[in-house]
Amino acid sequence: MFHDMKNASNRRLLNACGLWTLITAPLLAGAQASSTPPSMEAPASTVQHAPPSADEAAYAIGLNMGQQLHQSGVTEEFPIARVDQGLKDGLTGKKALAADQMRVQAFLRSTAEAAAAKNAAAAHEYLDRNAKAKGVTTAASGLQYKIIEAGNLKGASPQPADLVTLRFRGTFLDGTEFDSSSKPGTATTFQVNGVMKGWQEALTLMKPGAKWQLFVPPELGYGQGSRPGIPGGSLLIFDIELTSIQAAPPKPQ
Repeated sequence: MFHDMKNASNRRLLNACGLWTLITAPLLAGAQASSTPPSMEAPASTVQHAPPSADEAAYAIGLNMGQQLHQSGVTEEFPIARVDQGLKDGLTGKKALAADQMRVQAFLRSTAEAAAAKNAAAAHEYLDRNAKAKGVTTAASGLQYKIIEAGNLKGASPQPADLVTLRFRGTFLDGTEFDSSSKPGTATTFQVNGVMKGWQEALTLMKPGAKWQLFVPPELGYGQGSRPGIPGGSLLIFDIELTSIQAAPPKPQ
């Protein structure tokens, strides 16, 4: 989750131009010869698996396409019959023109922008209500947080270059979990200034052992851009526990 937070705003619509590559790449990868060096390959399995039927493969292709389109903001109202016609034409050898690719890009771009705007409106509507909730603090930046446990008030708060270890769980407005520090009892370590702005602001205010709930507006999260599993314009809710702080090493003289 952390390594690409700084660049997430640059990802628009899963890079609309490469949508079809994203759809087909997972499907084609398994059909191509492995490029893994022999010393790295897993032992050959002794279990013989029957190849999938055409029906099974066709459904998997459609499911992958639908999943990618859904993540790009396309709804059930999408004219599936036209997709079916396009598939039939492509299977007969008809070639897509440059104009067809441009139509795809323009449609997906506009769809993603509309979906992000809708999500952002829902996010700010929620934040307006949440600002009045008991225990919720709204910072000047728009970040909202609720202190569940204050932690060691005598301890120092993290600095931007420090390494912090924490446990976290991230959810959307509807409660769906999109990320976490995985198994209970485990934690994640990263540099404070290497994450989204909302986290940076909160972490530099927290104390060791503190448990906070964050309500991160789109402007302090991923903005209007989307990333895999997180639609553009989303409000992100995090439950985080700051377990330890490691001071940044001194700069060389």
